[in-house]
Amino acid sequence: MAAPNFEFSARSFAASSLAAANQNLLRFTTAGSVDDGKSTLIGRLLYDSQAVYEDQLAAVKKSRINRSTGAIDFSLLTDGLRAEREQGITIDVAYRYFSTPRRKFIIADTPGHEQYTRNMATGASTADAAIVLIDASKGVLAQSRRHAYIASLLGIRHIIGAVNKMDLVGYSEEVFRRIAQDFEALSEKLGVEDPYIVPISALEGDNVVRPSSHMHWFQGPALLEYLEELPAGSDRAGSHARFPVQYVIRPDANFRGFAGTLASGSLRTRDEVLALPSGIKSSIKSISTYDGEIEEAHAGDAVTLTLHDEVDISRGDMLVSEGRGPHVARRFQAKLVWMHPDELDPRKLYLLKHTTRLVRAHVRQVRYRVDVNSFDHQSARTLAMNDIAQVEIETTLPLFFDPYSALRATGSFILIDPISNATVAAGMIEGPIDRLDDSWALNCRSAPVTAHERQEKFGHASAAIVVYEGKETAQQLERTLFDQGWNALFVDANDATDAELRAVAVTLRAAGVIGVFRIAQAQRRLLAEVFGADLFDNTNADLIAQLVQWRDDNPGELQ
Repeated sequence: MAAPNFEFSARSFAASSLAAANQNLLRFTTAGSVDDGKSTLIGRLLYDSQAVYEDQLAAVKKSRINRSTGAIDFSLLTDGLRAEREQGITIDVAYRYFSTPRRKFIIADTPGHEQYTRNMATGASTADAAIVLIDASKGVLAQSRRHAYIASLLGIRHIIGAVNKMDLVGYSEEVFRRIAQDFEALSEKLGVEDPYIVPISALEGDNVVRPSSHMHWFQGPALLEYLEELPAGSDRAGSHARFPVQYVIRPDANFRGFAGTLASGSLRTRDEVLALPSGIKSSIKSISTYDGEIEEAHAGDAVTLTLHDEVDISRGDMLVSEGRGPHVARRFQAKLVWMHPDELDPRKLYLLKHTTRLVRAHVRQVRYRVDVNSFDHQSARTLAMNDIAQVEIETTLPLFFDPYSALRATGSFILIDPISNATVAAGMIEGPIDRLDDSWALNCRSAPVTAHERQEKFGHASAAIVVYEGKETAQQLERTLFDQGWNALFVDANDATDAELRAVAVTLRAAGVIGVFRIAQAQRRLLAEVFGADLFDNTNADLIAQLVQWRDDNPGELQ
């Protein structure tokens, strides 16, 4: 590999300055390994840009927890939790706001510990730029590589390699160039274009806000100077309109509006729009905001739309502009960052939150797991905390999405455990596996619902569970199954006639439901006639495991 060129181009710097003229707010995050100095760097930025209140500065100076050899421990300006101060680490994401005469900034200070990688991904999810700190005395470490990889996955276009603690290596140009070459090689593997690499000392202030007098050999701008001129490109500008519906507003019979935030593009009154999933076309009658009606809404605007036609639209549906629409699919390929101590269970139904839509989903296959040190692809059946992988996901209802690389808002999602309600993973959609054609919704509305469609939606076929004990036992079983994602219904048929029980059983069988029947023992024969091999006794010691095995052995066409 050719040695990287560290001479900064005044022409390219001026060009980026012009591009940034109308983009006054920059969101950036810090990333890297533990103890690389992320909190200290942000504290130095706040202090040198005079964005620290006097009482806050006085409290930091008086703090008995001072890990710095100087008068001020800059990390205490951001590490606000008691556990963070005591342990000298960052645990939660800390957001800080400051401005210079040239720009406004929002900083996300994220943890470096591998244990808190999920917090780093959260902080970086909305960033325009990422500063990956590297300890000059240690070089590029595994966690630095992990964070740089996650930053690239999240579509952060501007990645800055800040080689910190240059004071500990005597401000050595040789050390900086060696680390910079390693970071250049890492960036090339990740597909990061034009990373900016700068030598700094956050503790001493070298090359943070102003150029360093100790490193005359470096000709580029200081870190803050570079951030002030960096273009904060938005992936929403110029895109086709995407409007996920968050609420349906119906204060009276004369008004029916659809509230939400425009994720991309723009919409004007009288524009033609397409409602998904119904596929019905209409046009915009009005666009309302808190301050009144407007003629045009742009990406990021929170608005309420009304249409000229009565269209059946609910929360989770989407209005899009005519032309190039989003993908409509239930199966898609995605990159997944696993964030929870409990491993991924491929047999489990998770909740998937995508824009304003909440559906159930299976991780059908882990195609490969990424080794963050070599970026090699490894075979895997499950994922542990902080693992990054490419997966195939199938949802019970179709999603309307764009690839994450094209639009973050409609290309990202999270997975939620339905029992604990914990967020277990964050995902970036790469593309559909089976795209539905444009007439999907209309065909689906006009055709009868099939047993296969019900099985696809619920994730399982119909079955019966017989309970001979009391009513509370059956209701508790219904609750357990429901909380785990099964479409279960309790039926108290203990006093029902055979004819009544048969009628209910046939109905639930056709509806694809797991029926929890409280019956007399003599009635088991009748249910067996309806459900056959799909009949289970609650006396089984591990009924749930038996049901899971049954579901996996009878996937229909779901696999």
